[in-house]
Amino acid sequence: MKYHVVTFGCAANVADSERIAGYYKNRGWTKVRSPNTADEVIIVTCMVRQSAEDRVTGAVRNIGNMKKGSKPKIIVTGCMSGMALRDTSGKLLTQLQKRMPFIDAFLPIEEIGLPFPQLRKDQAHALVSISNGCNNFCSYCVVPYSRGREESRPFEEIIRECKELAKKGYSSITLLGQNVNSYGADIIRNSELTHCHPERSEGSHRDSSAFSLRMTSEKKITFVKHLGKMRIPTLFPYLLNEVCKIDGIKNIDFLSSNPWDFSDELIDVIAKNPIISRKIHLPVQSGDDEILQKMNRWYTAKDYMELIHKIRANVPEVTFSTDIIVGFPGETEEQFQHTVKLCKKVGFVKAYIAMYSDRPMTEAHKNFHDTLPYLEKKKRWGTLENIINE
Repeated sequence: MKYHVVTFGCAANVADSERIAGYYKNRGWTKVRSPNTADEVIIVTCMVRQSAEDRVTGAVRNIGNMKKGSKPKIIVTGCMSGMALRDTSGKLLTQLQKRMPFIDAFLPIEEIGLPFPQLRKDQAHALVSISNGCNNFCSYCVVPYSRGREESRPFEEIIRECKELAKKGYSSITLLGQNVNSYGADIIRNSELTHCHPERSEGSHRDSSAFSLRMTSEKKITFVKHLGKMRIPTLFPYLLNEVCKIDGIKNIDFLSSNPWDFSDELIDVIAKNPIISRKIHLPVQSGDDEILQKMNRWYTAKDYMELIHKIRANVPEVTFSTDIIVGFPGETEEQFQHTVKLCKKVGFVKAYIAMYSDRPMTEAHKNFHDTLPYLEKKKRWGTLENIINE
């Protein structure tokens, strides 16, 4: 039996596709390069923007048109399936079935390939998923609806996987999550915690306490301080530091992080471990405070710049890439210029710039009207593209 995987979207989708390939390999199937010769075709979808969704629909149509008889069986998974299957009204699934009549099954990504090891293409660099889903509910984003609430993998399981990768000769690892720096918040919430004496080293920021987790050994839990308040407990600085200790691992990266969860402890771990990448991806989305508030991004432009300065003060050789949305509903030219101003201040080395795309089920879809003309969005996109990516 033969299978073929088609992947759209982000690094998390690539990692999911590798796990799907591992599942089929474990069943004794052979991977083929073309859907024309496959018994099953698995399509890992993306719907972060309408353009991504349209590319998926086109690919599915092309594969469906060449389908003869009962071969190949076509399975659609990833974000499009996840969102449709989580829609309790059933409307999205019905729409998806009408758009893709050739599909044999729509499955959520968490039902395919777990817990099988990934079948990786790269023999030196490994993508390691540490969590799935997101709890932040940015008003434009489908991830909480397509992948569900954030769920962290067990700490020891991640460390064990990284050690096994090192033994196999992998020297580079990228830790993946929709919000990697909130890793472990759900583990802590769901565990029975026994409060121990706080760790108070001289000069500390008094943002962390030591706890004993019944399910694990004693670990340091970081409480992220944001806008003067302790926001969430996270194990990510500790996890990142432990991965750095693994023999054979020479380069470590992580994707993607949110500015409001980028703790002082995380900065310290990066500063103390030169094998952690000095290229940090830190999505800003907008440089205007009112637009950020509409986006449900929990920081101001000033907060973001202060974080940039803090990281640079501790990690002088750091560079930054980012994500930006232009043409969010109601964005004026003046507000867009605030984004231009912030980008010039930061000096991003790379930006993934997107024109706002209305997405179903999101708060922006429910509460804001996408009235800005396409040509104006395109112009603003070009302005930032020329400033950052040229």
